[in-house]
Amino acid sequence: MDLTKIQDPSFLKDLSINELEQLSADIRDFLINVTSRTGGHIGPNLGVVELTVALHKVFNSPNDKFIWDVGHQSYVHKILTGRTNQFETLKKYKGLSGFPKRNESEHDVWETGHSSTSLSAAMGMAVARDLKGTDEYILPIIGDGALTGGMALEALNHIGHEKTDMIVILNDNEMSIAPNVGALHNILGKLRTAGKYQWAKDELEYILKKIPAVGGKLAAAAERIKDSMKYLLVTGVFFEELGYTYLGPVDGHNYEDLIENLLYAKKTKGPVLVHVITKKGKGYHPAESDRIGTWHGPGPYKIESGDFIKPASAPPAWSKVISETVRKIAREDKRVVAITPAMTVGSKLEGFGEEFPERLFDVGIAEQHAVTMAAGLATQGMKPFLAIYSTFLQRGYDQVVHDVCRQNLNVFFGIDRAGLVGADGETHQGVFDISFMRHVPNMVLMMPKDENEGQHMVYTAVKYDHGPIALRYPRGNGLGVTMDEDLKEIPIGSWEVLREGTDIAILTFGTTIPMAIEAADRLQEEGLSVKVVNARFIKPFDEGLLRGLLDQDMPILTIEEAMLQGGFGSAILEYANDHGYYQSKIDRIGIPDQFIEHGSVNELLEEIDLTVEATVTRAKLILNKKQQRA
Repeated sequence: MDLTKIQDPSFLKDLSINELEQLSADIRDFLINVTSRTGGHIGPNLGVVELTVALHKVFNSPNDKFIWDVGHQSYVHKILTGRTNQFETLKKYKGLSGFPKRNESEHDVWETGHSSTSLSAAMGMAVARDLKGTDEYILPIIGDGALTGGMALEALNHIGHEKTDMIVILNDNEMSIAPNVGALHNILGKLRTAGKYQWAKDELEYILKKIPAVGGKLAAAAERIKDSMKYLLVTGVFFEELGYTYLGPVDGHNYEDLIENLLYAKKTKGPVLVHVITKKGKGYHPAESDRIGTWHGPGPYKIESGDFIKPASAPPAWSKVISETVRKIAREDKRVVAITPAMTVGSKLEGFGEEFPERLFDVGIAEQHAVTMAAGLATQGMKPFLAIYSTFLQRGYDQVVHDVCRQNLNVFFGIDRAGLVGADGETHQGVFDISFMRHVPNMVLMMPKDENEGQHMVYTAVKYDHGPIALRYPRGNGLGVTMDEDLKEIPIGSWEVLREGTDIAILTFGTTIPMAIEAADRLQEEGLSVKVVNARFIKPFDEGLLRGLLDQDMPILTIEEAMLQGGFGSAILEYANDHGYYQSKIDRIGIPDQFIEHGSVNELLEEIDLTVEATVTRAKLILNKKQQRA
């Protein structure tokens, strides 16, 4: 079938099972081919081909609301809703988003990048439907991994309590980004082996109804028999006890099974949970056989071999540098324990786990729990290293404030993917952590200029026993600098002068240091002397060095790949104001008050004027203002 001719899902209504199966094959071929060039979340989408097609056949989007909990599973949905022609631009600047986008299509009713939100959103939509008196179906599609998130469980409980009309699709592929953990995962494992529970229960109830209810005792006995048989039929009727009608397990790659159960769900009042078993990576062997998450969201690859297309030689990934340094220190320091919220592979903690399996804890998609667990460890003299993406740390913010910083506990936060991450867009850009952590008492916040300084900061963090400390590091690879053999502590709050200058000072850190150096070179060619400072400690900062600049009345330009509001530059302005430097010339470059969409990091930096050219222009402007004042 020519997928580019699809305008909307209505054509599915007239297709036979054989035609649906052929469509599935065509979709898989298309996805494998296009993502081999663009990269993208190939594994998750290959697993939901039949499920997505069946949902669109049985229900009527956009009137019926499909709420994708993990938006990276929406590629098939995008194909069926008329966006096939845009896939060559997938995750590229101004191109097709890798997640549902409300401004892309009326069929995208909920935007998500973080998991475990769909059930709460669905509850809101269902309440709105009932208040307005309309009759659309509300269908959150949530994975087994996402169901371990606390927010999902809160919503699951509320929906069951209110007996809300809703059809929850549990897409159970036994694996999210990494192998799932936890008791709920074990419950699902038991359900997978329980067979056709709903139909067996219906038959049992039919038989029991045939028993003549002669007197209350016999009727009560019949109910006890039914309850006992229910527990015999399924070991752990978790969802039914929460108030759901449980349908399944359903073969997520069998159209007869899927359609039969979805039609049954449509006729059932109250909350229904359809438990669908799928195979992540279905139809492409390298992705299908992946058990550690390598094929969750790879870059371009060779279809025939499954080999990823990468530069022949590249410096080590930042995540690898940090995690391997933690591993090295852990050999000598028995206090060191590593925690990750379902990101063992992404945070490159596999090596740590192999060497110290008893000291690595993957807590699943449970960021709040991860933070407070780290706090609990710290109260007992341990040194927990919490490896967490900047964008996911947002989900544990109250725990950072209340449980870690308030008690001044020795938790080491490894803030991975800090700064712009590019292709995954607004939901994954790590640009808010400085603003939401800098103002919290007791927090130390730092970012290295290269991977060598990064390993020394890891050592500094482990040795620091005066409260919480956070190390930001970007996505991608390091610079390829020479690494020192011996680790050393860096004095807390110290900055480093990278080049001397007398006309203006640029204060920056991390990924924007090369930008500052190049801008200083260009300004020097125009006869301007620029001091460049590696402001590696964002909090506390080097007050002595800063005061020296202010005393000299030297103009200051701050640069940060983070939000300007509440950021590092704001801290410099606050210091100048609080210490009476009211006439000082201070300017800031950073990310403006907007969400940054997807595209390559360089394209995004260009869009927001976070560039060498902008740095040169702003430096000359501030110098001109100083001359006018003089």
